Amino acid sequence: MSHYAVINPATGETIKTYPQISDDELEQVIASADQAHRGWSRNSSTDRAALLRRVGDLHEERREALAAIIVREMGKPVDQALGEIDYSADIYRYYADNAQKFLKDEPITLLSGEGSAFVRSSSFGVLIGVMPWNFPYYQVARFAAPNLMNGNTIILKHASQCPESAAAIEQIFHDAGFPTGTYTNVYADSEQVATIIADPRVQGVSLTGSEGAGAAVAEVAGRHLKKVVLELGGSDPFILLSTDNMDATVAAAVAGRLRGNSGQACDAAKRFIVIDELYDAFTEKFTAAILASSPSDPTVEGADYGPLSSLGAAEHLQDQVERAVAQGATLAATDKRSGAFYPSAVLTDITPDNDAYHEELFGPVASVYRAASEDDAVTLANATPFGLGSYLFTTDPEQALRVADRIEAGMVYVNLVGADSAELPFGGVKRSGFGRELGRFGASEFVNKKLIRIG
Repeated sequence: MSHYAVINPATGETIKTYPQISDDELEQVIASADQAHRGWSRNSSTDRAALLRRVGDLHEERREALAAIIVREMGKPVDQALGEIDYSADIYRYYADNAQKFLKDEPITLLSGEGSAFVRSSSFGVLIGVMPWNFPYYQVARFAAPNLMNGNTIILKHASQCPESAAAIEQIFHDAGFPTGTYTNVYADSEQVATIIADPRVQGVSLTGSEGAGAAVAEVAGRHLKKVVLELGGSDPFILLSTDNMDATVAAAVAGRLRGNSGQACDAAKRFIVIDELYDAFTEKFTAAILASSPSDPTVEGADYGPLSSLGAAEHLQDQVERAVAQGATLAATDKRSGAFYPSAVLTDITPDNDAYHEELFGPVASVYRAASEDDAVTLANATPFGLGSYLFTTDPEQALRVADRIEAGMVYVNLVGADSAELPFGGVKRSGFGRELGRFGASEFVNKKLIRIG
């Protein structure tokens, strides 16, 4: 039985279910993607760019309908949903406009000998993308856009709670004029994903999701010698060492925690590490601001945030918070969970023997830590198995670069939050995964960098 269904987290209503793909149908999808690659990879980059740009345009043209889909699929507030679609459109256009530059031949200066040498980028082949529920359009865009532009073909397995948005994305590629087999959505289970990865016609896999899912996919890919890109969890630090405007810093901290998707973002600020002399003032203002934010109807513009993505997600977060308190943490909250609606909260007094010290809290719950010094702040920031993003606030430019160099993360944002953009590489280290998406680095992950040496 298929587990693909649209279940509105705000109401608990099952709106529609979708059938899982059969094994015979899956074989046809892989064969079609393989066949399509032979023609698609030989198309001119100009032709590919024109189609990809049309995908971006169609996202913009259909933004209201596309936003309504993910509001009911996973509870994203409608204004945030519209913002995600606009960003996705920008990503498709960015690669349509810039991928030809990324694919240019790169000459190599020879140390000895006659002739010349250069590196030419060419496509890998068929790729599978395994995508999560929290940013249904954006996650697909940052994987599909560069790889289609590079001449690869895509099989896309979306999250089980996002079947409607998955179908809408596939329809956009069809309507934009992409050849059959170039981009195909599949409602597959984990065993079928393993089958796809193992197939010799498939050359790589990109997954955004949990540590467990990443480890399972990497194991199969490693067994079959397939290239892998993984973007996994994060417990991103927000480090405050100095400020000349505490109110603005607190506002940035709140936005960093709740922005995007009710705090359900891998790169959201989650652990707030504050230098001792600012700790009391920051914590008082920050706690008041966080607790003033509350979940509400995601269909109404201006909501602070909506329900969590599912009842199960809210129950899991509640269990984490209750364990944290049982193990000695102090909780500030104004309400209790109601279904998938989870109240904002702040945890303090978290010690290294508390589970919350090491876990990722996926939702509108912030953790605040006191740091005795710059060195202590860096130690706290790095005391996590994750290493995705990080945020650093200081008025000292030299300190900013010094601390940024010491943070174990794939990304450091200094004195700002919410500054993601299509040209900036996204990815992490440690248990947050490996590889990069977006920017020129995202365009080169699944590319054959072929040396051509001419005598």
